[in-house]
Amino acid sequence: MRVLDPKSAPPREEPRRRRALDLRLAGLLGVLVVLCAVGYATRPDSFLTEANISTMLRLAAAIGVVSVGMTFVIISGGIDLSVGSIVALSSVWMTTVATQSYGPVVMVLCALLVGLACGLVNGVLISYGKIVPFIATLAMYASAKGLAERLSGRRTQVVTETGFTTFFRGDLLGVPVLIWLLAAVFAVGWVVLNRTTFGRRTFAVGGNAEAARLAGIDVKRHTALVYGIAGLCCGIAALMVVARTTSGASTNGMFYELDAIAAVVIGGTLLTGGRGSLIGTLIGVLIFTVVGNIFTQNNLDTDIQNIAKGVIIVAAVLLQRTTSARRRGARTT
Repeated sequence: MRVLDPKSAPPREEPRRRRALDLRLAGLLGVLVVLCAVGYATRPDSFLTEANISTMLRLAAAIGVVSVGMTFVIISGGIDLSVGSIVALSSVWMTTVATQSYGPVVMVLCALLVGLACGLVNGVLISYGKIVPFIATLAMYASAKGLAERLSGRRTQVVTETGFTTFFRGDLLGVPVLIWLLAAVFAVGWVVLNRTTFGRRTFAVGGNAEAARLAGIDVKRHTALVYGIAGLCCGIAALMVVARTTSGASTNGMFYELDAIAAVVIGGTLLTGGRGSLIGTLIGVLIFTVVGNIFTQNNLDTDIQNIAKGVIIVAAVLLQRTTSARRRGARTT
């Protein structure tokens, strides 16, 4: 008996999905363009300058990398509330005096390994320990935050290793290294998600875990690896935060989990899993970055900015539900 691929769709339905995705991405691009127009209209002398664009992209770099990992997690049907604390722990661990004494290479490896280890712990607890993702990652959120505070003594640890700051705060072909790193992570993430067996299995697990298991996918192992990817992205983001601020602190990465989830949802990824787009996530990150920059340039309060973010998130979720309802109605007719 032949087992069907859980993500296979009727020939007529696949073009519909692609058209729906293209329309959603086009709509997101339209929103981004409108926001840029608003920013230029309010601050024509500074908004579209090279310096301001570079600043926005550098600010978007860390949360953008975290959002890549979050996209994998949510597409697979999970959620991760611990990414901000993992960024904090990675940044603190890599900036301790002992770690810095070994040089910049060890600092980088430390951040990546700490992030990867935390992500794998989440994945093992969820897949093999059968703990609900919300609870498992909430426990990691508290534990990683506490460990970061313990290691740092709740003090900011300044980077004294000049080789690290010289490289990561420098430029490559006139473009900041942090922006290159963001582009590289998104490019690798896109290829893995859309052009590899691992990516197809991620969609399959998120769409129907039981059907994926019957199709021969090791769902437990795959789930653990997905959370490992999210943790690795947190380690990379920690490098970016430390490079930008030249310090490690237990407050680094604060609210990153909320911003990442918001960017992923804005980008069109379903919270129920099985469908999503890294390109949409990137546009979502840029939308929030531009919104924040507009508020900053016009000296508006952060509470109004948070209200605007909330409205955007709710609108995106309502749009997803409306689109899904129409799609289900079209299938029944």
